[in-house]
Amino acid sequence: MNDNDYNKAKKYSELHKAGKFKEAKKYADLRGANLSRADLSDADLIGANLSDADLSGADLSRANLRGANLSRADLSGANLSGAYLSGANLSRAYLIGANLSWANLRGANLSGANLSWADLSRANLSEADLRGATVSVGNVYRRFEAKQYLKGKKNRKMLTA
Repeated sequence: MNDNDYNKAKKYSELHKAGKFKEAKKYADLRGANLSRADLSDADLIGANLSDADLSGADLSRANLRGANLSRADLSGANLSGAYLSGANLSRAYLIGANLSWANLRGANLSGANLSWADLSRANLSEADLRGATVSVGNVYRRFEAKQYLKGKKNRKMLTA
């Protein structure tokens, strides 16, 4: 983990939580940041650009990442339990072994993402784009009944394809 990247992420979260959105914008660009094993639980990272970031093993439990750009980010082994990822871009993200239990991924872009061995128990995947994603379907169905959480034929097809 890089201390400068961590401080920048924490500053963005603090300013965003305080409603200082204009000031927070200058800290929103975290492209390629090294936040491996960082504790960002409960962080407010709405709309942050974390593309190509290393978040492996990071604690993002209950973090608000609505609309964030996490494309090509390494989230392997990360804890995203209870995280709010609605509308987030996770295309081609590396989520192997990530904990996404109870995460809200409604409308998230997970196209091309690797979700092998990820814990998706009780995750909300409605309207999520899973085209081309690597999903351990056996694990998903063992962990929860996907049809309960995926509304509509389109999403069930994407998951089972």
